[in-house]
Amino acid sequence: MPTIAVNRDELFRLLGKEYTDEEFDELCFEFGLELDEVTSEKEQVAKEQGSDKACGVSDAVVYKIDIPANRYDLLCVEGLVRGLLVFKEKISPPRYKLVPPVGGTPQVLNVQPATALVRPFVVGAVLRDITFTQESYKSFIDLQDKLHQNLCRKRSLVAIGTHDLDTVQGPFIYDAKIPTEIKFQPLNQTKEYTAAELMELYQSDNHLKHYLPIIKDKPVYPVIFDKNGVVLSMPPIINGDHTKITLTTKNVIIECTGTDLNKAKITLDTLVVMFSQYCAKPFTVEGVEVVMPNGKKTLYPELPYRFEILDVDNVNRKIGIKQDADSISRLLSRMCLMSKPQEKGSKIKVEVPPSRADILHPCDIIEDVAIAYGYNNVPYTIPNTNCIAAQFPINSLTDLLRQEIAAAGFTEALTFALCSREDIADKLQKDIKDTGAVHIANPKTAEFQVARTTLLPGILKTLSSNRKMPLPLKLFEISDVVLQDKSKDVGARNERRLCAVNYNKTSGFEVIHGLLDRILQLLEVPYTIDNKGYHLEACDDPTFFPGRCAEVIARGQPIGKIGILHPDVVTKFELNKPCAALEINVQAFL
Repeated sequence: MPTIAVNRDELFRLLGKEYTDEEFDELCFEFGLELDEVTSEKEQVAKEQGSDKACGVSDAVVYKIDIPANRYDLLCVEGLVRGLLVFKEKISPPRYKLVPPVGGTPQVLNVQPATALVRPFVVGAVLRDITFTQESYKSFIDLQDKLHQNLCRKRSLVAIGTHDLDTVQGPFIYDAKIPTEIKFQPLNQTKEYTAAELMELYQSDNHLKHYLPIIKDKPVYPVIFDKNGVVLSMPPIINGDHTKITLTTKNVIIECTGTDLNKAKITLDTLVVMFSQYCAKPFTVEGVEVVMPNGKKTLYPELPYRFEILDVDNVNRKIGIKQDADSISRLLSRMCLMSKPQEKGSKIKVEVPPSRADILHPCDIIEDVAIAYGYNNVPYTIPNTNCIAAQFPINSLTDLLRQEIAAAGFTEALTFALCSREDIADKLQKDIKDTGAVHIANPKTAEFQVARTTLLPGILKTLSSNRKMPLPLKLFEISDVVLQDKSKDVGARNERRLCAVNYNKTSGFEVIHGLLDRILQLLEVPYTIDNKGYHLEACDDPTFFPGRCAEVIARGQPIGKIGILHPDVVTKFELNKPCAALEINVQAFL
């Protein structure tokens, strides 16, 4: 989950009340958040710098708060304070309005056909007569960073550009040109560079180098400039220095370019609803007209308000409470979802504001009812069915194996069932198409793109995080992997596997081989070549060192592999010592 850091005193000032750490922790829990850590700016900076103390930094207390990954409206102090004040019923949810532009004609952003080769979509908005303080300016920048890392997937889907409107003149042009034709002075630089030169310049920049691969190999780079040729930005890399925002900026134009129009609209809506409160007319936004290459004109932001209808009985049944329509409507209003009973109290009409992009289904609204009601207030109930529980045979076997492997000197690890495509393919020197992986249709982060097809990457990442521990490191895990299976109604099946590794100055293949022998001894599978026992057969696998890999054959069927990992695989997981590994299918012994 994303974490935001807020100054405690500033937070309490905005909330209009001071809390003890315990009271604020309880408030966060009631609102569905978690107070992760109470620290100070000095401690935070010192931790980032890797030193014991930081000089020239205040001792102000800082709250680090965990925010649900889909609550983009809470990723800044403005949204957090607004949400808490509405939750405590101290204010009503604001109404966000799209107002006519100054002079009657909106700013225009013309999209050129070449952008389809790299980032085809762009949306925009204007915040007019805005007043920044040092705190609100910092929050404005921090929210963009949080959105870039979260919703925008490290700028691969959407990149945000914010500019001082008074330094440029519309109409604006969104185009894509070859790198040598783009030349401008980037943010915080003292001279002009071509786009090709910027790619070289930022190769060593710790902040920007991660975004270069998004467009580096493209034939053209996106660029936005005004009618005089002044470059506003080269998304998704850097803005121009000419249009940088300062504390004296009064009019801000925001542009969001990307490969996903829906994500771009959500990103823009989030930014403007959070910071339009600082405009001379709070919560008002001026639109930007985007003209596509086919001539289609669209005014952004859309700031959509939509309605959902809830069934009162369904809400009560799903949560396990007994509340009437009026009570549920009040609970939802505390979550910034204005509601009204309908049809004699059997239905509720819920208005979803543009700030709540996380509401995708009525179940999301029911969850907000449960949060506002308080999970601790939901009465305990006894199920209406009588059941006699019994452990599945595979789980019983798994528990017995865990004890024996731990007794053999191995430490158990528990890793995520979801991982990135890179973990199960590139890092293991395999093609993702050959893994049979089940892909997540809309993953929230790049770390959780597919269901794991092997336990090995999780173990190796655990080793990497603990590589400073004394050697040898001997880890194991017994968990499920997920494999495609067309014979199943869901198209996939789970398979219980055992994975063990030995990480030391030497590979220690004999240690892993000994563990395999011990496991099969406990399972009463003898070492024989026939179909009644088990044996090893040499095989080739790109994950393992050539000539140091074998397939485990048990009762005539291959059940897994054992060997010494390829040095390139070890290196890709940021390890630098030999590693022997074993992975077998436990279900084969049932």
